[in-house]
Amino acid sequence: MGTLTEVTVALRGAGCVFAEDEAALLLDAAADDRARLDDLVARRVTGTPLEYLLGWVEFRGMRVGVRPGVFVPRQRTAFLVEQGLACVPAGATRACVVDLCCGCGALGLTAATELCARGCDVELVAADIDPIAVDCARENFAALNAPVFLGDLFDALPLDLRGRADVLLANTPYVPSAQVADLPPEAREHEPLVALDGGADGLDVFRRVAEGAAEWLAPGGTVLVEIGTGQVDTACAVLVESGLTPRVEHSAERYTTVVLGTRAL
Repeated sequence: MGTLTEVTVALRGAGCVFAEDEAALLLDAAADDRARLDDLVARRVTGTPLEYLLGWVEFRGMRVGVRPGVFVPRQRTAFLVEQGLACVPAGATRACVVDLCCGCGALGLTAATELCARGCDVELVAADIDPIAVDCARENFAALNAPVFLGDLFDALPLDLRGRADVLLANTPYVPSAQVADLPPEAREHEPLVALDGGADGLDVFRRVAEGAAEWLAPGGTVLVEIGTGQVDTACAVLVESGLTPRVEHSAERYTTVVLGTRAL
């Protein structure tokens, strides 16, 4: 098996929706090494996420490094970053961006990179409870010289950050525990459960982020979290209880919903 057609047929037979595109990427990754190509195709056919095989995922036009055991950022979550960028006024010269539950760091990395391209001086800080994710994010943040801390949500952050976050991105798990078994095999068999299981109603981690956000946000700062459409009312009520003003944004194109909570000025 060494041609684009042969690899495409093999992947299509395994149910890969974008078989030809994936075949081209695997051929490129193998770099004319037939044994490596055979291994990559065999692993993909048995369900290993393509991103783990490539070692990267394209997210908002950037190649972001990923590794086995780290949550793979979904393309729909680019909408969360888009909404976060919109929270920074045009012409702003400084912004503090925090990426909680950062995983590989794709959200913080792309947000900071795009803000810097706008001429904004960005202070980027990230944290995750999973040491594998933290190591991966640190590699991705190296060029920005931005720190990634290991720990449980706000407990991981340096105290001098309290009350200074302009944009707090939190890609928390929001799949209800009872529905985790219904996720695609690629997710439930390869990605960390802590990044998928959101508890009984899917909002356990979200509640903890919302409860702590007001203390860490700057006046006028905003926390943004992706949730399911059926979780909107509960999420908004939690934000209100936490002293934040809620707003909901939905992208029909990406089939995703983001809830925002803003601290008063």
